[in-house]
Amino acid sequence: MLVSLPKNRQPSIRNRLLIAAAVWLLAITLSAGYLVPSFIKTYLIEQEKSQLYLYMDQITAQVDIDKHGQLFVDGRLSNPRFNFPYSGLYWSLKLNNQVLRSRSLWDTTIRGNAKKGFEGPNNQSLIVVKRKFSLPDSDYPIELSVAVNQDKLLKTLQQLTHGLWIILIIMAIGILVLTTLQVSWSLWPLRKLRKNLIEVREGHSTELTGLYPVEIQPVIDDLNALLFHYQELLLRARNHSGNLSHALKTPIAILNNEVSLLDPTTQAKLAPALQQLQQHIDYHLGRARMAGAINILATKTAISHRIDAISLAMDKVYAHRGVVLVNELDSDVVIAVEKSDLDEMIGNLIENSYKWANNLIRVYQESIVDGHIVLVIEDDGPGIAHEKCKQVLKRGVRLDENTPGTGLGLNIVNELVHSYRGDLVLTSSALGGLKAMLYLPIPRK
Repeated sequence: MLVSLPKNRQPSIRNRLLIAAAVWLLAITLSAGYLVPSFIKTYLIEQEKSQLYLYMDQITAQVDIDKHGQLFVDGRLSNPRFNFPYSGLYWSLKLNNQVLRSRSLWDTTIRGNAKKGFEGPNNQSLIVVKRKFSLPDSDYPIELSVAVNQDKLLKTLQQLTHGLWIILIIMAIGILVLTTLQVSWSLWPLRKLRKNLIEVREGHSTELTGLYPVEIQPVIDDLNALLFHYQELLLRARNHSGNLSHALKTPIAILNNEVSLLDPTTQAKLAPALQQLQQHIDYHLGRARMAGAINILATKTAISHRIDAISLAMDKVYAHRGVVLVNELDSDVVIAVEKSDLDEMIGNLIENSYKWANNLIRVYQESIVDGHIVLVIEDDGPGIAHEKCKQVLKRGVRLDENTPGTGLGLNIVNELVHSYRGDLVLTSSALGGLKAMLYLPIPRK
């Protein structure tokens, strides 16, 4: 089966930065939205209490007891609101069973406690301060309470809180937008690097160009050095394999000619050794040329044209067999495989089909899986038993010793397709013969 690379499901750097910024802004906004109104409320209440303590000092100074032991307040207080019913500003004096209260309380009292809160006329919510003090003519302490309506304060605070939340939300959105722009601008060199890498991969450039920030430029220099080194190694490997092939071809041909002149007994001894030597040379030359298959400079090859070219050659070689190859591929089907490597792969498979097919060979596209096109080559020949499909992919394995060949073709195809991170799967064909499925990469968009 096709082995695909594990996909990275981690969020991108951009998303990481934006998520971190969003979480931080959310924490700041929530904290400010709850703490700032709380601080303001505490401050305003303390301010109100400070004013109440001033009134308390004034009332304390004016409280007295007459000759009958009754409480009274001598003189008028500075704030006239104490004289208007339900004005929102109240005081109350208590001495044993005596209760003296401001006219503003009218016929009501200050109710509640510090834990549950205080209420006044018309269920007004009150801020209350209390004090106990004694007079020379009294044996009991006097309890003084001064209160003010905090409903207006709470309403003002509520309006302030709503306005604060609107400001905080607008500010958070603005900061998040600016952060997004900042992150996008900061990561722009990486997008530029990716674009350059795509140009290199598609063969439009041989190195990474352009100016980059000082943090990224050393990486660019190292990548360019690696690209140059890789291209040099690739060129050397291909030149070496070509030179070695030409250097060994003549000596082996001479040895084969000389062996053919010997007596049959000697030929039977030497021919297998020469054949084995030829197999090893073919195999390792194929691997040496295949070393350049994983080329970072992506190539694009139209499959249909290569199929037609190989079919034309095979029709001449195997004209006596009368086999017909039907190419069902569209002319615009393109894969990211070098032309010579593609010829090596499909050439071996098509040649095998020409050797074994009775009448018909089909070549068509089945589907696209994980960025790989599934190229199918099937015939109506005898096919291969299911349990032997994996065995024939091994080096030097031949199921029919009477048919000419080295047993290296399918093994080279298998290793070559794996070098492109693809796969070769052999199975039974609906035509009755062998069905070879090549998983080959398609160019990235």
